[in-house]
Amino acid sequence: MACASELLADVELFEQLDDEERARLAQFIDLRTLSEGEVLFHAGQPGEAMYIVKRGEVELYIKDHAGQHIRLAVAGPGAVFGELALLDAGPRTATALALEDCELLELDREDLLVLFKSSPEAALSLLAAMTHMTRKADELLRQRVARNVNDEVKEHQTTFQRIADGISGFAGSMAFLLIHAAWFAIWIGLNTLPLGIAPFDPFPFGLLTMVVSLEAIFLSCVVLLSQNRQSEKDRVRADIEYEVNVKAELEVAHLHEKTDQIYSHMLEHFARLERRLLDKKIN
Repeated sequence: MACASELLADVELFEQLDDEERARLAQFIDLRTLSEGEVLFHAGQPGEAMYIVKRGEVELYIKDHAGQHIRLAVAGPGAVFGELALLDAGPRTATALALEDCELLELDREDLLVLFKSSPEAALSLLAAMTHMTRKADELLRQRVARNVNDEVKEHQTTFQRIADGISGFAGSMAFLLIHAAWFAIWIGLNTLPLGIAPFDPFPFGLLTMVVSLEAIFLSCVVLLSQNRQSEKDRVRADIEYEVNVKAELEVAHLHEKTDQIYSHMLEHFARLERRLLDKKIN
């Protein structure tokens, strides 16, 4: 059904139009309502219209070869979607699912012509919306390929965790061992050898024992924190290896399908050749 011109007033795509132009355009634009959980269109279907969300939210998603649900975007009030299939007359690139009860403004190709003639600025707004969707799709594609474990963990690493990793790494180095060996030797020497100074921590070196014990307590906590970080890396690595294995399995399956197709084509080709040879012998 046709929508009222008042519904177009607060839509960004139509903000450059005056009241008269909006009233004329409203005669062509249809108002579409969706119930929660209703699918507006599926990926692969022919695109006949684009939509602007007036009320509610619509999820745009695709499914990869592994059948995983990949959310591209959630279109809220004022958002535009479905414009790619409408502009190039190709199939829908995603599935649109209503997350709640929605009201949508539906524009077909003739509606767009009327809109662009009335307001060329609306064409720029539509191009901006298309660019935004393309950028999000590119970002998703970059995230779907195999990732670097260290980069993935660093993105979510806090300053305290970086400090803990640095201390833990230094505690396991040869420099840490040599520094402590020199420290203990100097400490014991100053308190036992006759150097002409009063010992500040005589044998059995109670102060040294307390300092080393406190250091061991804090260092063990830091090492545990670092080990937890390593466990997170291992989990991310396991997830990435699983994704890579799934992709490899799919590629192998596709290769099998292509091989079977080539084999069937070869059999058909040989059968045709055999029939031709038999026809020539008969003739």
